[in-house]
Amino acid sequence: MGTLRALDGSLSSPAHGRPTFLMCPPKHYEVDYVINPWMAGNVHRSSRQRATEQWEQLHGALRQIAQVDLVEPQPGSPDMVFTANAGLVRDGIVALSSFHHRERQGEEPHFRRWFSESGFAVRDIPRVTPFEGEGDALFEADGSRLWAGYGPRTRVDSHQRLTELWGVKVISLRLVDPRFYHLDTCFCPLSNGDVMYYLPAFDRDSQLKIEACYSKKQRIQVGETDALRFACNAVNAGRTILLNQISDELSAELELRGFQIVQLDLTEFLKAGGAAKCLVLRLSELDVTHAERSPIAPPSQNSAYN
Repeated sequence: MGTLRALDGSLSSPAHGRPTFLMCPPKHYEVDYVINPWMAGNVHRSSRQRATEQWEQLHGALRQIAQVDLVEPQPGSPDMVFTANAGLVRDGIVALSSFHHRERQGEEPHFRRWFSESGFAVRDIPRVTPFEGEGDALFEADGSRLWAGYGPRTRVDSHQRLTELWGVKVISLRLVDPRFYHLDTCFCPLSNGDVMYYLPAFDRDSQLKIEACYSKKQRIQVGETDALRFACNAVNAGRTILLNQISDELSAELELRGFQIVQLDLTEFLKAGGAAKCLVLRLSELDVTHAERSPIAPPSQNSAYN
């Protein structure tokens, strides 16, 4: 794919150089409806000011190690801030999401326009087989396989389209806990070949698939407390992991495996069922995103997004 242009006119090239991610400022973020268990009881109870502060902390931390492109938030699309659900990117192609809930379907033309204007080849997933982007589809660090969730939001039938698009092996995992309605809320392949996941979020057949692909030493089973903090909803770039606040035990385990852990307060987004990964979409190829990077400094208290 050619060079891509961000909204501010800067140039980025996801295939080369620094890793590149997509985010959307929370200008219109609000819990306006209920389409997952996290939203229940939180309608109109989020603080946009606190959400903005938390988003800017994540944005600032990510910018220390990556290029961050922005898509313009749109009125009437309060969940557009969760850009991971916009689509799935590989080789200059984006499989554009076809949202299950009508409340989010209005985001699709805005993301389509951004990807088209940025030089991506846009490929559609039929409405009859809903697919919710990187929220439900995560590549192995070396790109050798694609883990794809299905159940609450994404239909398993959509996985065949992903196979056709990239000729990649797709491993389908069934999600059975409504609190973990997207794969990226409970499953995180890491850059060193390990995986962090919450076992009870999957049916038994899916658990066996995970065990067949990762040795016991490679599997980091997250406990319920950390799972409910969305520990698996993490942004991994090189040896850096950005995520919501987690237990000392899990942080120590990840550090022991060579990762630098950057914990952020993302509680305003938990009210809508999202955290770090939900707010970030990978645009780079995996060999760029997962390459070794210099450690980042603790996130600044100042806004970095203007």
